[in-house]
Amino acid sequence: MPTGPDTPPTIADVAREAAVSKTTASDALRGHGRVSEPTRRAVLAAAERLGYAPNRSARSLRTSVTETIALHIPEFLTSAEYYMSFVFGVAEQAARAGLNVTLLSSGHLPHRGTVPQVDGLVLCDPVAEDPLVEQLMNSGLPVVTAERYVGDKQPTGVIWSDHETSMTELLDHLYDSGAHCPAFIASDTTSDWSTTLQRTHARWCHDRGVPRLVHGAPFGSAPDVLRGVVRDMLAETPRIDAVVCAADGAAAAVLPELRAAGRTVGHDLLLASCVDSTAMRTAEPPITAVDLRPRAMGAECARLLCEILSGETPRGTVRTLPIDMNIRASTRP
Repeated sequence: MPTGPDTPPTIADVAREAAVSKTTASDALRGHGRVSEPTRRAVLAAAERLGYAPNRSARSLRTSVTETIALHIPEFLTSAEYYMSFVFGVAEQAARAGLNVTLLSSGHLPHRGTVPQVDGLVLCDPVAEDPLVEQLMNSGLPVVTAERYVGDKQPTGVIWSDHETSMTELLDHLYDSGAHCPAFIASDTTSDWSTTLQRTHARWCHDRGVPRLVHGAPFGSAPDVLRGVVRDMLAETPRIDAVVCAADGAAAAVLPELRAAGRTVGHDLLLASCVDSTAMRTAEPPITAVDLRPRAMGAECARLLCEILSGETPRGTVRTLPIDMNIRASTRP
């Protein structure tokens, strides 16, 4: 039956306008199912022409779901660019699937045993010692993690990147560029990313027969703390000819201290970061860094969660997100 001027269009109207079945129209609008890209575009165009908006409340009552997923990210302002990009990726993909996103904060821990009123969870860089992460992992809800979870509970799905290979390639690049005494400023968290970088660095130093120089810094350290680490490091081992910083933004933050020590980055000392960002690209000199593609990581986590919720993808699915190293002037002596 065609809609009148006061009758909102239905999913059946959208399906008829796009010449597809109701199921296909619904899958296309929610971002679920095996719908081809041309069909998805046709359905979205039909919905826009008709002014269709899903009745979220009625659908929630009918299917006993909230049409909402929750996102948890660590609360570290020094890594704001990475995490904000990740959030945008999750939000954009969730919107394509017709889902809302709510942010869970470690600073507002729910009562023990309380389960968030959402359909599923995305956890970014979960660490085992975070009480909220532990609570969410044991909530009984589907959980997709960005990087593996090092605690006892296994997530429902995982999107991860091969940080062992990327760290090895970065250290090999420094070695081939003449740096045979590199130092590593590591993050002190127990996330899979952090522990993989430290383990890879230790193995690489052993294989290359070079001294293992590791200096820890609390994740989310302020610039003055990082500069103090570099100051102590250079005073302790003056022959250091390269510095690799784990945390987002750390490499750019220590540049002034390296200059104050009389070192010229890109010439007598090479500098690299395990996380790329605007600060790495705009530094002087620009800093070699690993592009972790946080926006794509967020989108892939949300996509996998949606597929698991719809039954399209089995629980326990693990997918890999490729990452790249961007070589810049800071490691070209």
